[in-house]
Amino acid sequence: MIDALDPSIYNACIRCGLCLPSCPTYLETMTETSGPRGRISLIKAVAESRLDVLSDGFVEQMHQCLDCRACEAVCPSGVRYGRLVETARAHIRRAQAPHDAPAQRFARSALLRWLFTDSRRMRAAARLLRLAQRTRLLAFAKLVGLEATARLAPDIPATFYRLEDRRYETPGATGLAFMHTGCIMPIAFPEVHEATVRMLQRAGLSVDVPAEQGCCGAIAVHAGEPAIAAAMAKRNIVAFERSGADVYVANAAGCGSALKEYGELLGSDPQWAEQARQFSARVRDVTEVLDAMELSEARRSIDGVVTYQDACHLVHAQRVAGAPRRLLAKIPALRYVELDESAVCCGSAGIYNLTEPEMAMRLRRRKIEAIARTGATVVVTANPGCAIQIKSGLREAGYTARVVHIVELLDEAYKRA
Repeated sequence: MIDALDPSIYNACIRCGLCLPSCPTYLETMTETSGPRGRISLIKAVAESRLDVLSDGFVEQMHQCLDCRACEAVCPSGVRYGRLVETARAHIRRAQAPHDAPAQRFARSALLRWLFTDSRRMRAAARLLRLAQRTRLLAFAKLVGLEATARLAPDIPATFYRLEDRRYETPGATGLAFMHTGCIMPIAFPEVHEATVRMLQRAGLSVDVPAEQGCCGAIAVHAGEPAIAAAMAKRNIVAFERSGADVYVANAAGCGSALKEYGELLGSDPQWAEQARQFSARVRDVTEVLDAMELSEARRSIDGVVTYQDACHLVHAQRVAGAPRRLLAKIPALRYVELDESAVCCGSAGIYNLTEPEMAMRLRRRKIEAIARTGATVVVTANPGCAIQIKSGLREAGYTARVVHIVELLDEAYKRA
């Protein structure tokens, strides 16, 4: 379990500042404490009892951080900043918990312990949201100060990805892939799961989708609740082991990053540490899998100008940047334009756009302006949070580009004529 503020991590920082041009919040504020180097100094001060864990500046900076890992990708000292800031948030949460008001305690428990731990409850909540989106009920959001939150919510489709054990057999399959369903994707983006299955089958893999899996735990980790995340992790590990699959495939960058870090999350649990380490070693993003399977060139081209938005937890946390672009290059005559600051966070970052709306909107505006400069009519990403954030930004800016997950675009291109 993530617990101590490890001095071997924060002392590894040599204060060179190479991380600063990669940090989204530093780019927006140009303030030292809003960059990784400044936040590491704050964490060190708390660990050495020179600063209180609940001091306003410390709490503000630990939560203003997007945990996008851009700093990790450029750090010459290999500072594991993500683990450091997540541990700091866990310390803040433990210190805050005794002071929570009953209503706050109930809301937090309802969200993390009741809603995200049960996919059936998630589906029930999504149906209520869909009803609100298709009636005048959503107008009440403005009355209770939730208008901005309501605008960010994805359009909930009429049907969800089915919650049942499913096995997709592929004739002559060379392996078996376990597809991670997660919590948001099945209800907000069921078409992405369907496209993922089809693309994995085209790559020569059978696909197993057990119903007993669930949320990856990323939201709980980011909220400073590693114990809740650990329970979710154990559930997914057991489901994977029972499936007998060769590889655990994620099509949401944030989920893939969390799944690959179960070895750290459960590293201090003697009963689960080795299982978790072996599990994480078998996790792959769907673009990694498809890229490794050496697909032939696609059958169809795609109309319009295409650009690709790097999801932070794919490019920085998982260090996967080339695979998505190589897959897009398999689409014949694709008119592709590279996006300026593609790897700078769009401001979604899990539920960051709800908890830190001002900074999230500043980063969203920065991303939309970069997209507009490309002239793109199709924006490709690999994470549902990015898709939701970018869609809302494009809609507000009056820009009509289509936003799709990369497997959806590939599925279109690989369909038979």
